[in-house]
Amino acid sequence: MQYLRWLLFPFSLLYGLVIIIRNWLYDTGLFKSREFDLPVICVGNLEVGGAGKSPMTEYLVRLLKSNYKLATLSRGYGRKTKGFLMAGATTAATEIGDEPSQFHHKFPDVTVAVCEDRVAGIEKLKTDHDLILLDDAFQHRAVKPGLSILLFDYNQLLQPKLLLPAGNLREPFSGRWRADIMVVTKCPTALSEEGMTRCYEQISPLNWQPLFFSAIAYQPMQDLHGNVIDVAIDAGTTVFLLTGLANPKPLIQHLSQSTSNIIHHNYPDHHQFSLKNIAKLADAFAACKSTKKVIITTEKDAQRLGVHELLPVLAPLPVWVLPIGLQFLNNGQQAFDQIIQNYVREHTQHNRIY
Repeated sequence: MQYLRWLLFPFSLLYGLVIIIRNWLYDTGLFKSREFDLPVICVGNLEVGGAGKSPMTEYLVRLLKSNYKLATLSRGYGRKTKGFLMAGATTAATEIGDEPSQFHHKFPDVTVAVCEDRVAGIEKLKTDHDLILLDDAFQHRAVKPGLSILLFDYNQLLQPKLLLPAGNLREPFSGRWRADIMVVTKCPTALSEEGMTRCYEQISPLNWQPLFFSAIAYQPMQDLHGNVIDVAIDAGTTVFLLTGLANPKPLIQHLSQSTSNIIHHNYPDHHQFSLKNIAKLADAFAACKSTKKVIITTEKDAQRLGVHELLPVLAPLPVWVLPIGLQFLNNGQQAFDQIIQNYVREHTQHNRIY
């Protein structure tokens, strides 16, 4: 696989040239980036795959939703619909995508919308909202957000920085200098000062770009309906792990601290689980001789399990959901919160004056 990626390197050069020209056209104003007169916060990353955008977006929702009427706006990756759509009481993940569906179930009092064209989406939302959170929109240059938060996966920082398709970068690493705030995510909770220094050296933020560090914070286990449950995982537990993630390694490492008996049903990122997939899981679970066994999945994956044809197979199974959040390291939470709250306060006041 590694050698195949190097064979793809010439295509990465071509892709990189196209992206560089595109960014230059936006930077010089030949392509227009639309600014809006209300706070717009963008959460994104440079690589394909998960860097913790959803936990960061949820963190911002919790931080701001009490004082402002906010909306999240995503592309809605993997949905079967097109155009602008707001989540409603009966909206399924197939209509808006798994991450927006997750936001909607966790924050029913917050507007959750999807639209491929973020400019059009903001236009529809701006009249009735104080601020908008753009999930995974750092490369969507048609919008010029008021504040950009760029995430870096700690475990990927030392990897070769190659563009697609040979590597995982969506744009050159120099694109990081468009960000207003940088956060290294998925760090070890006991990240040393030496480890932080290595991150600084890799990223080389500009003087005005604050760099924060965060770790995954695993939350209490839930059932598929979002109810917290009291379940203990120990060395005698066999865990059937069901995921459709870009990078399930941190989750596996976390569960491995409790048990080594992990049977991983691993699928690609955003995979739409089929009846065949779930039947295979159910058969393997039934055949397992362990006296203590459970099925664990993630919040994002759980959104794709609510399909009607899957429910009869899932109903008799002990399927538990392991939510995640984030925690800031090095006492960075207060400073991070202050930057966000100051930006929103200042720009919301400006919007209300005019």
